[in-house]
Amino acid sequence: MRLFSLLLLLLLNTSLFGSDPLLYVIEIKGEINASSFKKLTKGIAEAKELDAKGIIIQLNTYGGAVDAADSMRSALLDLKIPTAVFIDNQAVSAGALISIACDSIYMKKGGTIGAATVVNQTGTPMPDKYQSFMRAMMRSTAEVKGRNPSIAEAMVDPTIYIEGVIDSTKVLSLTAEEAINLDYCEGVASSLDEVAEMFLQSPGFSIQKQHLTLLDRILLFFLSPVIQGLLLMVIMGGIYFELQSPGIGFPSAAAIVAAVLYFSPLYLEGMAENWEIIVFVLGVLLLFAEIFVIPGFGIAGIGGILLMITGLTFAMIDNQFFYYDGNFDFRVIVKPISIVLLTAFLSFVGSIFLAGRLLGNNSLPRISLNTVLKESDGFVSADSAIRKLVGSTATVCTAMRPSGKIEIEGVWYDATMSLGQAERGDHVVIVKYEGGRFYCEHLPQ
Repeated sequence: MRLFSLLLLLLLNTSLFGSDPLLYVIEIKGEINASSFKKLTKGIAEAKELDAKGIIIQLNTYGGAVDAADSMRSALLDLKIPTAVFIDNQAVSAGALISIACDSIYMKKGGTIGAATVVNQTGTPMPDKYQSFMRAMMRSTAEVKGRNPSIAEAMVDPTIYIEGVIDSTKVLSLTAEEAINLDYCEGVASSLDEVAEMFLQSPGFSIQKQHLTLLDRILLFFLSPVIQGLLLMVIMGGIYFELQSPGIGFPSAAAIVAAVLYFSPLYLEGMAENWEIIVFVLGVLLLFAEIFVIPGFGIAGIGGILLMITGLTFAMIDNQFFYYDGNFDFRVIVKPISIVLLTAFLSFVGSIFLAGRLLGNNSLPRISLNTVLKESDGFVSADSAIRKLVGSTATVCTAMRPSGKIEIEGVWYDATMSLGQAERGDHVVIVKYEGGRFYCEHLPQ
């Protein structure tokens, strides 16, 4: 009995006083985008549930979307849990901003941090208003974490000169050794265990890596910009093909499935709200109404297109980040609206090309009508049969001043006098057929 009590006391002491502190690891690799931000927030939530004593971001990226990086920066700055980043090779551009937002920075030997100039898709630097925004974020983040803000700003602005560090013609990038000398790195490590030991300054710890469920992986996959762009093209292309051949068929089914796959991950992750989906659906309905119900192309059609673009664009934005210092920050919609407009244009051009290549050569016989009504098979258009009546004599059925009705072999037709007028019962000759109407003249006297 005494032995059992001693064992129980030993177990209690071990559980209460001997447990190692838990460190939670979130791996962020590749392009920084909305998917990266959602992965980070999921990891932070799980770390809090596990009562982790610290969070390590294992980072390797050449950059990505500024809005996603800003969202990740804000999430890290708001954390009460100590954070560290392990730069497992590169932390360039947006990666540098995320790294500076952590409490501690550790780098792999041979790794780099910096080069945070905002560029477009071709690598060309964006106008100064974008650089100014990035400079302010880098500077303020460095100030919050007690680092030299001029170093952070020099990673964006090539005009900043820091004696002994950087001249005024290049943006700043730092190796691990250089970063340590400038207090932008706490140490060099080759593994997570080394990072954890330096971070906690203790050899005793346990590491829990983030494990995503299958559903999480699927949602993050559909949140990537490339997949979202492809889904947008399918939506636009499906609508275009459906307008060319009305009816519920393959194009409309493809557009509906693509719309579901586009909006569902955004809605489940809290980015798309109900009003954005309703606006998109309303836009589609207005566009169809303009084409099939209201003749011409006017307010309903233009309004439908604008509503569709609005719904698709705002669904890509996490609305809580649409505000900056209490004001609307319209910069966050620049990239989403550019993606929507570009994919709409490419989809329109591609749809025209595919319509000519695939439907024109009968490559899709099961989803398109291929039957040709040939005159040699006995098919004659109504227009062709009516034109044969030109030169015939007709009886005026209603007064023609100058338009009215004429009768030919018991059938009434619309007609107009080319010259003068005709009374009921007069006999006229048909001189031409144009615009769905006969043109007549009086019989020669």
